[in-house]
Amino acid sequence: MILDFEPSSHTDTSGFALPIASSRSIRPLRTSTMESIYAFVLLVSLFLSYGLAGVYGANGYDYGHHTKLGIYKRDFGQSSVVGSLPLVDGQPQPRLEIRDLEKDKDQWNLYILALSWMQYTPQDSPFSWYQIAGIHGAPGLTWGNVAPLPGNDNIGYCHHVSILFPTWHRPYLVLYEQTLYNIVQYIASLWPPKELDRVQKAARKFRIPYWDWAAAPPAGESVLPLSISGSSIINVSGPNGIQSIANPLFSYGFRPFNGSIFPDSPYNKWNETKRAPYPTTDPSAVSNNSFVASSLDNHLPSYQQRLYNLFANYPNYTHFSNEGWIALNNSGTYDSIESLHDSVHTIGGGGWGHLAIIAYSAFDPLFFLHHANVDRIFAMWQIIHNDTYVVPTAAVFASHTQNQGDIEDIQTPLKPFFVNDTSFWTSDMVRDHETFGYTYSEVNNKTREEVVAAVNRLYTDYTPATMFLKSKPNPLVHASQSDGVQTSKNVAEHNLHKPRVMAWQHQSISHLQTGVIFTANSNGKFYREWLANIEVNKHALNSSFSIYFFLGDVTDDSSSWQNLDYLVGSLGVFAGHGRSARANHGKITGTVPLTSALVRMATDSHVSSLEPEDIEPFLKTSLHLRIALLDGTVVRVSEVDGLRISIASSLVAVPTREDQLPRWGKVEPSFDLVA
Repeated sequence: MILDFEPSSHTDTSGFALPIASSRSIRPLRTSTMESIYAFVLLVSLFLSYGLAGVYGANGYDYGHHTKLGIYKRDFGQSSVVGSLPLVDGQPQPRLEIRDLEKDKDQWNLYILALSWMQYTPQDSPFSWYQIAGIHGAPGLTWGNVAPLPGNDNIGYCHHVSILFPTWHRPYLVLYEQTLYNIVQYIASLWPPKELDRVQKAARKFRIPYWDWAAAPPAGESVLPLSISGSSIINVSGPNGIQSIANPLFSYGFRPFNGSIFPDSPYNKWNETKRAPYPTTDPSAVSNNSFVASSLDNHLPSYQQRLYNLFANYPNYTHFSNEGWIALNNSGTYDSIESLHDSVHTIGGGGWGHLAIIAYSAFDPLFFLHHANVDRIFAMWQIIHNDTYVVPTAAVFASHTQNQGDIEDIQTPLKPFFVNDTSFWTSDMVRDHETFGYTYSEVNNKTREEVVAAVNRLYTDYTPATMFLKSKPNPLVHASQSDGVQTSKNVAEHNLHKPRVMAWQHQSISHLQTGVIFTANSNGKFYREWLANIEVNKHALNSSFSIYFFLGDVTDDSSSWQNLDYLVGSLGVFAGHGRSARANHGKITGTVPLTSALVRMATDSHVSSLEPEDIEPFLKTSLHLRIALLDGTVVRVSEVDGLRISIASSLVAVPTREDQLPRWGKVEPSFDLVA
C-alpha cells in the first residue's frame, strides 16, 4: 500500500496564501511484469519517503505571527537585472558542495527555508520557482518582457547544442541564486534577537550549493545525497522553531497545476515533479529515488572517466563546450561537458522523470544543483585551459530568441538576462565567474597547477593515469619487481565508497602485474585509453533515450540494465518529448570510456594487455550494445536515425606529479561497432 500525497493551499483571514496538505485515498500499488523487480526496494523507499508525510502532512514553514507580514507574497525589490551578489569582506563567497553546505547548520536551514518559500511563491510572480524554472523550456512563457522571435514561441530560452551552452547557463544560475539570496536575507531577519547576529552573518555568506555527481561519495553513501532523495519531508530550524515541512529538494509541486500547459502525457497528469516515476505513466505515480540513486552509483565510473578526460584532452573551448557535430574526423573530440551533462540528466530523471526531458527539466530541484556543478567544472576547466573561448558558430537549434543557423559569438546577448535596464549579459562579460560575486574552493585564488592537483585528487578513482602517483601518499601499490614495475596490493583497505565491480581500484587485484597495463621507455610510463565514440541525431526518437554498453550477455528486460555488474556505461541523449521535441534532427556526439572496464578484464585475465592486438578481437565479440527509451522500450539499432559508433584508442603518458595531467597521443579509430 502507498500513501499518495497532494499539496494544496487555502487562504487565511488575512488573505495570504498558506500551504496545506490534503491526502488522497490510499490505493494499492499496481505492478506489471516489467515493473515488479523494483517492487521491494520501492516499497521500502516509499515507506521512508511517505510514512511521516502521512502523519504530519507536507507543508511550507509556519512563520507564526510573521505571516501577517505577507509571507510568500513579498516583493524584496526584485528586478529583472542579474547582478553581482554582495561580497563579504571584499571577497566572493564560495558555492559549496551540498553535503558540505549541510554541515553548516545555519546556512543549510536558510537554504531549505528559502527553497520552500520560492516554491510556494505564487506562480504569477516572475521570481517564483515556476517562472524562473520556466525560462529554460516549458511552458514557454515570456520572461522579463523579452519577447520570442516570430515562430519561436514555446521552446524556451535555453541554448543547447550551442557554443553558448556553458555561458548562457551561468547568468541563469545567478538569477536563481540572487532570488534565493534575497529571500534568505529576509528570513534571517525574522530570527529572535539572541540569535539574529549569528544567522544574519550566515545569510550574508549564502551562495547556492552544487551537487558533485562525479566524485566518490562518503563511505556508505550514494552519489545522490539523502537530503535530496531520502524523504518527502524534512526537519528545518527556523525563526519559529524546528518544524517538519515538505522537502523542497525532493520535488516541486505546481500550485495550481494546469495540465494544458504541459501537453505531453504523462506530464499533463502530474502535479509535482517525479524521478523514475512508478508505476511509470500512472497519474498517481510516485518517485523511485532509490532506483535513481543506484543508477547514478553504477554510472560513477563512466562519469568520472569522462570528466577526467575532458580536463586532460579537451584544450579547445569549442570541443569542450557543446555536443554539436564538431568532431570533423577527429576521433579525440567526440565528448563535451554538454554531452556528459546530458547523461546525468537522463539517469538523474530516470524513466519519464521531469529531469530527463529538456522542456521540463528545470522544475526538478535537482536541476540547479546539477547545473551549479557544470558551472564549477567550467570554471575549473577555464583555469586549466585559459587561452580559448567562444568563437563564432552557427546555432544548431532555435531558441526563444535565436533562430537556427544564426551565428552565435562572444557578443551574442544571453537573453533574457539583463545586465542593466536595456542590455543583456554576453559571453564576453561572463567569462570570469567572480564577476557575479561567487566562486568555488577549487578555483578561488588558485593557480593552474593547484586546479590540476584538485582534479587528480577528486576524479581519478577509475583511471590508471594516477596509479603511481597514488602509491606515494596512499600505498595502494607497492614495488614488487626489481625493475621498479609495481603491482596493486591491499586496495580493498582503501575503499572509500561503495565498491563497483568495474572499478578496478576497488577490487583486490594483487595478482595483476602492471606490465599488463603499462609500458615504459625513456620518455616515461604509458597506458592505452579506449573509447566508444558515438554520433547520433539528437531527436532521432522524439524523446530522450540512452545507449548502453555491456561486457557480457544482456537480457531483453531493460529494467535490469542499470544494475548489471557488467554495465560499462551509457550515453544519455537529452531530447524533447512528444510535441515538445524539435523537428530538426541535428547531430550530436559523445563518448563512453571503456578503459576502467578493460582494466578489470585484464585483472580477471580475460585479456592479456590493453594493446590493440588483444583488445580489438575481445571487444568485437564481447562488447554489447542496447538502446532504450525513457519508458524502458527497447529500440533496435536500425531504428535510430544517424547512429554511428566507432571504437578508438590513444596512447597516454601518465603524469609524474600531482599537478600534471596525463598527455594523450592522437586518438586513432580502431573499428566501427555500428556503421
